[in-house]
Amino acid sequence: MRHNDATINRSRLNDLDSARELEWMVANGRGGYAMASVTGLLTRRYHGLLVAAVKPPIERFVLLAKLDATVSINGLTYELASNDYPETVHPRGYRLLERFAARPFPTWTWRLGDAVVEQTLCMARGEDTTFVRYRLIEGPEDVRLSIRPLCTSRHYHRLTNYKTMGPPTADVGADDVTFHWGGGRPPWRLSHNGRFKSKPDWYYDFVLGAEAARGLDSRQDLFMPGVVNATVKRGDGEGLVIAATTEKASWRDAGRAFSAATETAPLVRPGGKEFADDPLIGPLAAATSDFVVARAGGSRTVIAGYPWFGDWGRDTFISLPGLCLVTGRFDDARDIIRGYVQYVDAGMIPNRFPPFNEPPGYNTVDATLWYLHAIDRYLAYTDDWEFVADTMYPVITSILEAHEGGTRHGIGLCDDGLLKAGTEGLQLTWMDAKVNDWVVTPRIGKPVEINALWFNALRIGALFAERIGDRARGERWASAAEKCRTSFNARFWNEAAGCLFDVVDVDHRSGVTDACVRPNQVFAVSLPYPVLDRSRWPSVVDVCRRLLWTPMGMRTLVPDDGDYCPRYSGDMAARDAAYHRGSVWPWLLGPFVTAFVRVRGEGATAEARSLLAGLESHVSDAGLGGISEVADGDPPHGPGGCPWQAWSVAEPLRALCEDIYKTHPAARAHPAVSGPQPNTTGSVAPARG
Repeated sequence: MRHNDATINRSRLNDLDSARELEWMVANGRGGYAMASVTGLLTRRYHGLLVAAVKPPIERFVLLAKLDATVSINGLTYELASNDYPETVHPRGYRLLERFAARPFPTWTWRLGDAVVEQTLCMARGEDTTFVRYRLIEGPEDVRLSIRPLCTSRHYHRLTNYKTMGPPTADVGADDVTFHWGGGRPPWRLSHNGRFKSKPDWYYDFVLGAEAARGLDSRQDLFMPGVVNATVKRGDGEGLVIAATTEKASWRDAGRAFSAATETAPLVRPGGKEFADDPLIGPLAAATSDFVVARAGGSRTVIAGYPWFGDWGRDTFISLPGLCLVTGRFDDARDIIRGYVQYVDAGMIPNRFPPFNEPPGYNTVDATLWYLHAIDRYLAYTDDWEFVADTMYPVITSILEAHEGGTRHGIGLCDDGLLKAGTEGLQLTWMDAKVNDWVVTPRIGKPVEINALWFNALRIGALFAERIGDRARGERWASAAEKCRTSFNARFWNEAAGCLFDVVDVDHRSGVTDACVRPNQVFAVSLPYPVLDRSRWPSVVDVCRRLLWTPMGMRTLVPDDGDYCPRYSGDMAARDAAYHRGSVWPWLLGPFVTAFVRVRGEGATAEARSLLAGLESHVSDAGLGGISEVADGDPPHGPGGCPWQAWSVAEPLRALCEDIYKTHPAARAHPAVSGPQPNTTGSVAPARG
């Protein structure tokens, strides 16, 4: 198996326990996707060959769950499918799988005696349309294929059975079948170039193993409308094609869609042979396109993770530099930044956009500060001062002044120049797990990374104000930044531990500190305008390296803490309890590498690159071609959470390009730098996209 092409060989495919943990995914650029395990086994409620974003990018519906194929060759019958039932797996087509490749599109190869049958899948970009194609690659002149579509129309969070669903109305045409379930469920259509024989039936009690492991309901029933039959000839490039769509698309459009799926453009400008040969650059750069999607109105946004996350403000702007700037998607970056302007309310951007037309949720203290950071990084890459000055500066002004005066959820500037946040029952920082009424890591008071971000935001505001000629605000924000810096260094330094307190004035009680050793302190070194005195950088980086770094990311709590949870496992309550109390987060490798290079200097880039080496095998160990949301705190750091997480991909890629290979504009490394300048270091910025 080669890590870069995400190819899985026969020995691993035939090991069901291993293969059921490997997942593939194809996204369509509007929030829809296709996803399952490499064996075709459905293990999550979110799995399906067509999961359509009815109101992009959220309100997704599972429509075509899977296609079960049977091949007849000279009187012998081979079942290619694999299904998990309460007491058995049947059929066991995974035993016939010879190869699976994720790129350029998912491709399955079965060896059936002397015959080799291939299945490929792609989605039309910007459409809720999936094409599945079957071809005979080797063997006899022809074989007979019978395909049983297993169908539904349900919200992807909610499992259903035949009693609650009932049969659909199926309109059968010459080369298609259209399904109407009613009850507000979206209609959709199967188009094919075979012969359809109507034979409606239900298949019952599919077991979804990943859901059972999470302590959730894990059974579903699927509707089978009939069988698509075809004779497929060896060497026929068209083969049998089945298209599942909510659009007007037809099976005839498959050729164009597959051709488009093979077109790959360089997403990051090469920086020499070492850069081009790096085994992480290709997979991470390719994965970035999955997360940048279109809203219903056409504006761009970021999906935080597949399969269950929507667009989250915090995740969007932490991820934006890695997803859009290092890849040269500057138009997308500008559109995403501008798209959030309409949601700024009381100086805050939303934490998330819920489904079902619910209003945006503003339960976040850091998303807005990351928004300002992303605007600054956009300017560093593009020098698009006109956009920043004309469109964004009034927004930046409203945000900073709202924080100075105080806004919702107890967020506001204190007399010591630090930013406080938090009220009982709310989780406002990125460590936001909540189990019923229990906020696992409330961090009420003055959290360390919030004040690092606040200082960063004040410096950005002051420099922008200076450049635009807004002298009064520029002087005020520069003065506020210096006051913040002085208080931060006086109040957050934990001399006994040689690192930073995680929260000061805990629960808004003056002088109370939280000495838990967490990775949040690294942002005091890694942000473009570091708030921490330079003399203390090495100690912070050393503590984080010794106690928190793992090959999969940074632990969220040191192992010797009494609250440390070594495994991210069990039901949802157990997982949420571990989420930020020991679980490893790959995205934190990005800021840690930035901090590490700043401390160790230019000669340490090879060692910095070694900090990311654990991700090389991971891109072929869970969600193929992606990086998982979390991993266990204890070795061997098994992955968990979403198998494709935006910031897990974006931040390591950004650090590779900016800090290790220096092919892209690095963030400024000292707060004394004056003025938001374009890149002048001699590094190569990607061409405007």
